[in-house]
Amino acid sequence: MAAGPIAERNQDATIYVGGLDDKVSETLLWELFVQAGPVVNVHMPKDRVTQMHQGYGFVEFLSEDDADYAIKIMNMIKLYGKPIRVNKASAHQKNLDVGANIFIGNLDPEVDEKLLYDTFSAFGVILQTPKIMRDPETGNSKGFAFINFASFEASDAAMDAMNGQYLCNRPISVSYAFKKDSKGERHGSAAERLLAAQNPSSHADRPHQLFADSPVPNMVPVMPGQIIPPPPLMAPPPPPVAANSMLPPPPPVPPPQVTGFPAAIPPPPLPPLATGQPPLPPPVGIPPPPRMASYAATTHPPFPNGIPPVPPRVPQHSWRPQGFPTPPVGYQY
Repeated sequence: MAAGPIAERNQDATIYVGGLDDKVSETLLWELFVQAGPVVNVHMPKDRVTQMHQGYGFVEFLSEDDADYAIKIMNMIKLYGKPIRVNKASAHQKNLDVGANIFIGNLDPEVDEKLLYDTFSAFGVILQTPKIMRDPETGNSKGFAFINFASFEASDAAMDAMNGQYLCNRPISVSYAFKKDSKGERHGSAAERLLAAQNPSSHADRPHQLFADSPVPNMVPVMPGQIIPPPPLMAPPPPPVAANSMLPPPPPVPPPQVTGFPAAIPPPPLPPLATGQPPLPPPVGIPPPPRMASYAATTHPPFPNGIPPVPPRVPQHSWRPQGFPTPPVGYQY
């Protein structure tokens, strides 16, 4: 893991990792960033006396695409409870503090460094990890933080857009922070803006502000001094028709005429006859079923004079069983 000479490194494929805890080692950084891509070497500068690292390191990848991917997925993740800062090593060397430091107050206790970074990085490049002031004993937030931008254009845009906005159900206040050396003087003075305008590196850094998934449409290049004509006007819609206006009724719609079909569909051809089979009669249609006769005509023959005979009387059997003696005369049941 020992790093070689700086001249032999691929600076485009090397990333800077800052905000590291004292427990972080080169082995841990290797195991962490190898998940993003093949790592060539890891270097953490150490103090010559204490032999402790100084809170930052460099990780070199095999290609520049691997380094860009590691920046996207590893930036502002927490390692031992501290969010780490991941960016290009070359960008870290050229970024200078121009004094675009802003103060953010009335923060909710749930707001952490990653939420602040994700929110304010849309306005410009952030040089350092957003610093939330916390209680040293409990680690709870004190309700305010500081963010250091790379240009005053980014800090001005952040102040105009985020001052008074709600973050975790609390309206936050955004303003320029006070300077440490002077009393009552804030950052963003005319002298600081003049010095920042003379720094060419601050103008080269621009954040990624394309939040839409769809690609940017093809725009026609415009030459300097060219006058762009306005778009053509659309035809006006027809005037509305009043409800009580006397207009002729619309003509009737003729029924659709079906053409190209015969008047009647001929019957299908008969199957070929076998040898020696008499010819079949021509089809004349299916005869209707015969009418059903009445129920009396089917169950009884015709009666003379139309009067049915009286059926013979069926003798009724006595309820007494056989062998039962006949009761004597005058006996009543």
